[in-house]
Amino acid sequence: MRTLVVDHPLVTHKLTALRDVASDTATFRSLTDELVTLLAYEATREIRVQPVSVTTPLAVARGVKLARPVPLIVPVLRAGIGMLDGMTRLLPMADVGFVGLRRDEESLMAETYANRLPSDLATVISMLVARGAASVTAICLLAAPEGLRHLELAFADDAAQEKAAVPVVVVTAAVDERLNERGYIVPGLGDAGDRLFGRI
Repeated sequence: MRTLVVDHPLVTHKLTALRDVASDTATFRSLTDELVTLLAYEATREIRVQPVSVTTPLAVARGVKLARPVPLIVPVLRAGIGMLDGMTRLLPMADVGFVGLRRDEESLMAETYANRLPSDLATVISMLVARGAASVTAICLLAAPEGLRHLELAFADDAAQEKAAVPVVVVTAAVDERLNERGYIVPGLGDAGDRLFGRI
């Protein structure tokens, strides 16, 4: 497994504004959309392409197009829905699936409420690999060391497990300090779902 922290000035600028408790819902939504598009741009740097030729008004030009199969975007609801537009703007041909999770505030464990895919990121990655994914890239606005360690253990490059044969990359704007006792990333963003959509 590999982690890519995108430290481009535009990414860090938008992340700083996203973190600000004073950012209202409309600003938070807009910044999330913009930040995800920038992260997706970096995340797709190694996307598979195939050579093609096209005819311009003057001559034939060589280029590339995205190779099949088309990418699959799987936002983890509820906060992940705020990331979908930024991803599909960059990859309009992508297929889209969904996973719905909510955190049990006592156990801090994720509970699935839309169960077409398994309930945790490592399991979702394993399922995508089992379905034939050639590689998996997880785009996260933020990451915590505990989460990255969990994924590293599950998808270590040198593991003698079949799932490790597929490259797994986590692309994030930052790796923050830690998870707190409530399972939130610190300093983090707070509850991104609430900040995107309000408390329901």
